[in-house]
Amino acid sequence: MANQEKNKYQDEILIKQIEEFVAHLSVEKNYALNTVSAYKRDLLKFLSFLGNKNISDWAEVDGDTVNLFVMGLRHGDISNKSIRRYLSSIRVFYNYLIDNEAASSNPALSIQTPKIDRALPKTIDFDDLSRMMNLKAGHFKELRAVLMIELLYSCGLRVSELVGIDVLDFDLNEGFVKVMGKGSKARFSPIGASAISVLKKYIEKRPDCNSDALFLNQKHLRMSARSVQNIIKKRALEVGISINVHPHMLRHAAATHFLQSSHDLRAVQEFLGHKSIKSTQVYTHLDFLELSKVYDEFHPRAKK
Repeated sequence: MANQEKNKYQDEILIKQIEEFVAHLSVEKNYALNTVSAYKRDLLKFLSFLGNKNISDWAEVDGDTVNLFVMGLRHGDISNKSIRRYLSSIRVFYNYLIDNEAASSNPALSIQTPKIDRALPKTIDFDDLSRMMNLKAGHFKELRAVLMIELLYSCGLRVSELVGIDVLDFDLNEGFVKVMGKGSKARFSPIGASAISVLKKYIEKRPDCNSDALFLNQKHLRMSARSVQNIIKKRALEVGISINVHPHMLRHAAATHFLQSSHDLRAVQEFLGHKSIKSTQVYTHLDFLELSKVYDEFHPRAKK
């Protein structure tokens, strides 16, 4: 009975240290509520594991103990992405404990972080895209939806970039639109003749109001990214496309088709506004079959 009371008291101390840590993240670091909750959830799971190892102090945990925890996660079919998050939570927590002299070392630093297999982005067939961009009725809502699709695809835009465009950001004589990308970094993206044609028709029917935004909601305010997502999805269903089409899929399609035509990764990087070439390299996997065909046809070693 005495041992049970002792263990309960020790667990309360360990839980209190977790509570103090998450309060530190929330108040001093100003982390988002979801982030703080994730840290707490991860650490409580780790604490539950430690309870089975008769560990009563965070300072008693060593690299082997953390490794056993990770192995248990693997055996439980936990994804590499989630394991990376658990390890990150433990490492940050121990850095906090060290700063507060509650531990002398970080046992999670010796554990190798598992790699994440990067999923290939989903794209859309050009024929389906053409159906979505084909004007029929020509009324305002159809023009708005088609213009969104034209710009997302022809300029390879993020949805946040699309909703940030103002009417005055276009230079139709030169065929460019100014886009504000990540980190408030502006770039000039070329727009095709088809997009310009739809843009002119849309501007003619766009409500006359004080807002500079290209796309407006019913209150004549700048449209949200969520509204764009709903409009794109609805447009796809209207033309008989059953898959879930979203704005980022159109950006992926633009990058993929651009790379297939140009085979110029640096140009695609500039086109997408990627800061690092690593972000663009994922599209080389999508183009692998095309590359294989060229290799088989022209490379001397392939002919042998």
